[in-house]
Amino acid sequence: MMEKKLFVDGLKEGDRFEDLFLVKNVKLGETRAGKPYLVLTVMDKSGEVSGPVWDNVPALQEICQTGTVVRLTGMVQSYRDALQLRIDGVSRVAEADVDLGHFYPASPRNIQEMADGLQALVLGVSNPFLKKLLNHFFKKGEWWSCFQAAPAAKGIHHAYIGGLLEHSLSVAGVADFLAKHYAGVDRSLLIAGALLHDIGKLEELKMEGGIVEYTVRGRLKGHLVIGSEMVAQAAGKIDNFPEELLEQLQHLILSHHGRQEFGSPTVPMTVEAFMLSFLDDLDAKMNITEQLRRKMDKKERSWTDYQRSLERYLYLGGFGEKGQDNETAQSANSRQPSLF
Repeated sequence: MMEKKLFVDGLKEGDRFEDLFLVKNVKLGETRAGKPYLVLTVMDKSGEVSGPVWDNVPALQEICQTGTVVRLTGMVQSYRDALQLRIDGVSRVAEADVDLGHFYPASPRNIQEMADGLQALVLGVSNPFLKKLLNHFFKKGEWWSCFQAAPAAKGIHHAYIGGLLEHSLSVAGVADFLAKHYAGVDRSLLIAGALLHDIGKLEELKMEGGIVEYTVRGRLKGHLVIGSEMVAQAAGKIDNFPEELLEQLQHLILSHHGRQEFGSPTVPMTVEAFMLSFLDDLDAKMNITEQLRRKMDKKERSWTDYQRSLERYLYLGGFGEKGQDNETAQSANSRQPSLF
């Protein structure tokens, strides 16, 4: 088994490197003189980085296939205020000789603990029709197995193994808290909507070789429409499932992006739909900031690079060298039982 010692988040300008990386993307370009070159985007579980390959392009193009692990040699340099690799050499690596866990980004949270937390929420849903519907997706079976491993996005937030479970559980946990805080909220409906709002991503996205891509159906319909259809099909297998209840749940799924320009076919028009759209947006933004903070070496606040997804700079402090200090960890653990 080949050992990986250097990870993307540890790269520094001027360092020479020789290590294993997963090929995420390969682009073929041509210089003004007509000479071909490659731009490789490679990754490991800590992040991704790109760099050009100028020589021996035809042969290396055969080696650098998306989703394969290769050994790269070269130097880390800066280009337009960002780190990139100056790649001097590329060689094949047998998949059997590497620990793939080094290359696929995954949730920092324990998958089994999150799965148990989600099923505890399902158990607490009082509406019998919604509980049966949730059990269709979150009991033993193909859907449940896929859900636990699935990413929540191709990029931006929760775009890693277990991301869909982490995001859905987080949204549902806060929804559970707020359903008790605000009067007149249908808790069962809100919890069901929170757990199922992104269920369509199981068919919108696929992960092969650690790379997340859109399916044909996913590009044509999007996960909101797909999710609404999946829920309707599941409800059709439950005797006497109330039509209005199904429509309310589908409305939560179809409106959870909040605005039509953000991809929702309709805008939130119920109390539960309003809450879900805000919670979904909040959890996505908090995950973005968490990922940024985990990459920061110091707890002192400093300015991040411009975040295009948020359209702003952020003034953040890191969690510390281990990604989370003891006080934060203890606080998170103490809150978890009340939310999940």
